[in-house]
Amino acid sequence: MNKSVFIGILAYMICGNVAGQTFPKMDMMMFYTESWTGERYSDGRPRVSDDLLRRVVNLSIEEIWQTLRNEGYNNQYADGWKMIHPDKPFIGRAVTAVYMPKRPDVEKKILDNGHNEGQKGAANSWPIDQLKEGDVYVADCFGKVVDGTLIGDNLGNSIFSKSKTGVVFDAGARDLEGLQEIEGFNACVRDFHPSFLMETMLMGINVPITIGNAVVLPGDVVVAKKEGVLFVPPHLLQKVVLNGEFTALRDQFGHAMLRQGVYTPGQIDAAWTDEIKTAFLRWLDNNSDKLPMSRQELDSYMKERNW
Repeated sequence: MNKSVFIGILAYMICGNVAGQTFPKMDMMMFYTESWTGERYSDGRPRVSDDLLRRVVNLSIEEIWQTLRNEGYNNQYADGWKMIHPDKPFIGRAVTAVYMPKRPDVEKKILDNGHNEGQKGAANSWPIDQLKEGDVYVADCFGKVVDGTLIGDNLGNSIFSKSKTGVVFDAGARDLEGLQEIEGFNACVRDFHPSFLMETMLMGINVPITIGNAVVLPGDVVVAKKEGVLFVPPHLLQKVVLNGEFTALRDQFGHAMLRQGVYTPGQIDAAWTDEIKTAFLRWLDNNSDKLPMSRQELDSYMKERNW
């Protein structure tokens, strides 16, 4: 989606106030996330279950991506990151922020408005104040790296103390060595640079943003891995998890049968015959310890798909 469209969205959502406003209007949050019917935070963001978050991180990027594509969600993936710990994926619920190049008259109004509402210090710390445990701070700063470092190790420590996760920035970060020392913290950024944040202004918190070619809404589920980052709409998370887990079970069964020489690759890669399906069901009964979901979830899932 074009950036100018989002500028229009932001102007509508702040309804006459400067974008330093802590939250968009609740009715707008509900409008953009109306497909979610479950629990919400007080700010209106969808709150997916901790159980599904724990399970989705075990899926591959490909397994998640395929379900999203099948559902028509083709703009949820962004890559090309520098990651502090590439071997440690992280997940969470998105708190979003959007930054734009500085315009002094607008920036002054934003700062004045935010400080009058009780915000403290520089505006790039304000989104951090909204974080709760399990959140991921996701910010669009138009890909700026030099003078576009949204955090250093001080703000990194603050972020981790609140969220216990990390950040995804279409921007830069500084103090890499200090950030690496925050045990458990991770980040996907465009690059690291020693410069300070300059010539930018915060234009919205918990508003729709773009990260690369991906569209991100507040409360989207962030799945950050070394290949790239996926932003899963909350109402699709359960389907994503069950599809991915079932695919993984099929793959485990298929690999075992190929190693034992029971079936040929052509048989496993093609649509399964009734004989193979029956063998798979027996394998599930004998390998219940391998199930990532409850047997009730699995049986319901297979029943819906006429297994």
